[in-house]
Amino acid sequence: MADEEKSKRSRSAEGGKGRRAASQPTEVAPAEAQPEEPDVKVPARLRIRYEKEIVPFLMRELKIENRMRVPALQKIVINMSLSEARENAKILDAAAEEVQVITGQKPVTTRARKAISNFKLREGMPIGVMVTLRRDRMYEFFDRLVSVALPRVRDFRGVSDKAFDGRGNYSLGLREHTIFPELNLDKIEKVKGMTISVRTSAKSDFEGLTLLKALGMPFRNPGGENAARAA
Repeated sequence: MADEEKSKRSRSAEGGKGRRAASQPTEVAPAEAQPEEPDVKVPARLRIRYEKEIVPFLMRELKIENRMRVPALQKIVINMSLSEARENAKILDAAAEEVQVITGQKPVTTRARKAISNFKLREGMPIGVMVTLRRDRMYEFFDRLVSVALPRVRDFRGVSDKAFDGRGNYSLGLREHTIFPELNLDKIEKVKGMTISVRTSAKSDFEGLTLLKALGMPFRNPGGENAARAA
């Protein structure tokens, strides 16, 4: 009898353990997180065209044998100076926002280097905004400048070829920044001018002129190439 009672108690205990185990929720292994697909950045089309088409053309045109010696764009600096900022500091905020829309990069504030009493200018006073573009953003901006923005200038006949600095760098002044179609004209209170400086690795103005012409800069002087070679 004692043995039968012990066997009954052991069977009941095992049954209780089984019921408790069945009542407990079953843990499900978490599903493995799917790796996010990386954002594929499309290179600037002008940069691709430069590497595939313009570099071989410049090597033939400039008689350069070393590919690394071929002139190229290094950076583009966009500067917007505002004399009204002396009396109205809010105009700088609007200018910074508009330059950011045009270039896709946040600009920095430029300040006066010295005080000029006749112009009511104090040293360190904010007077404008500036942004420096490199790599793909530089090529994208240059492409939009020569393909879209400059043709929108009223009575546009080309840009001057006499704005080189003697070392292959070029500067261009715009009176109206509204030629860029990215801007919403309804939100612009005042039309502003800007200066665009293109820095290249060219060794002379002729090399810089040849490079910019190959990239699509519309120069209006057909004899500019000979003049640059003579200089």
